[in-house]
Amino acid sequence: MSMPKGFKAANGYATVGERGGKGYREIAEIMTTSGDPMKHSAARNYFLSGMRKLADAVCEVHGESKDQVERIALDPRFQEAVADIIEEQGIKL
Repeated sequence: MSMPKGFKAANGYATVGERGGKGYREIAEIMTTSGDPMKHSAARNYFLSGMRKLADAVCEVHGESKDQVERIALDPRFQEAVADIIEEQGIKL
């Protein structure tokens, strides 16, 4: 049985294909080809580290407990919202 592409969170899978973005393996291959060796797990860890930083700031602004940071960072709805905000600013993903 093969696993679906993406991470299974409480609210579904976090995937990139629908937006035309690159997956963790594709990002790792590009980084490696450009001279910075990277595994797909490292690409995922860097991405989630950034999501945690954003989720931490959101929790602080809205008075949420720091215990919620990990749950929010892994939530595909949060990740989609961040992508929407970036695209609204005219930054191509």
